[in-house]
Amino acid sequence: MCSSQSRGSERRWTEVNMTQGESMAVSEFLARAKLIKQGAEARVYRVEFLGRPTIVKERFPKRYRHPSLDDKLTHRRTVQEVRSILRCRRAGISAPVVYFVDYTSHCIFLEEIVGSLTVRDHIISIQQSNSCKMLQLDQLAEKVGQILAKMHDEDVIHGDLTTSNMLLRQGMQSDLKAFLSTHPNTEVLFEKLLKSYAASSKKSSAVIKKLDEVRLRGRKRSMVG
Repeated sequence: MCSSQSRGSERRWTEVNMTQGESMAVSEFLARAKLIKQGAEARVYRVEFLGRPTIVKERFPKRYRHPSLDDKLTHRRTVQEVRSILRCRRAGISAPVVYFVDYTSHCIFLEEIVGSLTVRDHIISIQQSNSCKMLQLDQLAEKVGQILAKMHDEDVIHGDLTTSNMLLRQGMQSDLKAFLSTHPNTEVLFEKLLKSYAASSKKSSAVIKKLDEVRLRGRKRSMVG
C-alpha cells in the first residue's frame, strides 16, 4: 500500500507529456541505462530516476508500419497500459507505482520491485522443497484466483498472463498475479484457482464459459492431429 505522498506524486507524474526536446533527453538517458530485456514490442531498462530504483519500458517504432499509424497505435497502447496499472492500484492490487510517462518517446517509468521473485521461480522452489508443498501451492492458487477476479472486475485484461510475468514482493507472498497452467503437475491447483476466481469475480460465468470453449477446441485439435 503506497502512502498519500506517493499517490499524489503518481497522479502528478503520469499527467506529464514531455516536449520534443525533453523527449530527446529521455532517449539520451536510456542510451546510458542498463538494458535488461527486449521483446517484440518493447525494451526494458533498469535505471535510477529521482533517486529511486526504476524500470523503464520503452515501446520502440515498428519499421514495417507507416510512421503515423505506428505512432498512433503505440501511443494508444502506452495510454492503455498506464491506465490499466493505475486501475489495478485503485482496486487494491499490488502493482508498481507509475513514476513518469513520456508519450513522445513512449516510455513508462515504473517502480522497481526490489528483491522480488517471479511467481514461476517461487512455484519451482516450492515444488523442489520437501515441506508444506501442497499447502503453499493451494494458498498461491487461491490468491491468484482472487487477484485475477479483481482485475477482470475492473475490466483489466492482461495480454500475456504467465507466471514469469508476475512478481512476489519480498516478504509478501500473498501479493500475486499469475496462472499456474504452464507448470507440470498443477492441474488440480489450476482448478482450485478457477474455483477461487469464480467465488471472487462478478463476471466469472462468462469468462469460465469462454475458457471451456477454448479448452474444447484444444481437445478437438489434438484428436485430429
